[in-house]
Amino acid sequence: MAVQDTTQIVLREMAREDIHAVADLCFEQQWPHREEDLQKLLAIGSGLVAEVDGKIVGTIMAWRFGDAFAMLGVIIVAMAHQGRGLGRQLASAMIDRLGVGTVMLNATDEGLGLYGKLGFSELGKIRQHQGLAPVQPLVALRPGERVRPMGAADADAVEALYCSATGMDRKALLDALLADGSAVVLCREHVQTGFAVMRRFGRGWLIGPVVAPDLAGAKALVAHWLGTQTGSFCRIDVPDASGLGAWLEEVGLPAVGQVTRMALGPAPVPGHDAALFGLAAQALG
Repeated sequence: MAVQDTTQIVLREMAREDIHAVADLCFEQQWPHREEDLQKLLAIGSGLVAEVDGKIVGTIMAWRFGDAFAMLGVIIVAMAHQGRGLGRQLASAMIDRLGVGTVMLNATDEGLGLYGKLGFSELGKIRQHQGLAPVQPLVALRPGERVRPMGAADADAVEALYCSATGMDRKALLDALLADGSAVVLCREHVQTGFAVMRRFGRGWLIGPVVAPDLAGAKALVAHWLGTQTGSFCRIDVPDASGLGAWLEEVGLPAVGQVTRMALGPAPVPGHDAALFGLAAQALG
């Protein structure tokens, strides 16, 4: 005779005080997130936790980008509680709360089946490149181009480039990233055409977002940051379709894993003046 599972699962709002338990779940999954990283993610978004007997056994976070789009991330179910539909409960609850036209996420291979059943469609692959930053020769710039530190006067242009490259309102996210990180701008004849942010994350440094007019511009931006961090652990998450991954392999920053970009609803439509070559983080897209 089958034994019925009568475990009581409670879903509630994630609070700052929960971050230590969330970090423990990340550690169980062998994810690199520090408590500082998770606190930052929660501060710019929202989250839910699932509790059993007062213990957190599942998590999910979400971030809104304007009124039309949102992203899900940090979706974790403790190993001892997997296979009971808890991931589906968390995702469905958060999607209902968001109430936007399109919800996106970057799915691990283990989550593809679940999100497919929820109606998500695959959009492409994201490759995770990381390792000790190699000695990096500067990438040759074209006539009239240069890479320089971002200044206050660049803010509006950089925001417009990020929103265009992603097809979403990314102003609030960009402001949060710049508060903790550093940025350089690619200029052509004094016009801003791209940018790249670097900040502390996980085991070392994360380069992203990276927005550029083309692959050559993206290489120049990434090469700048790799050159400043030679010998330090660096990570960059790259859309497979961008073409940047092959160059990263060549210069010594290998791909170590991948996730699948998925959307529930119409995918955002990027503009034509710039493209996204590196994500702010897998969770943030």
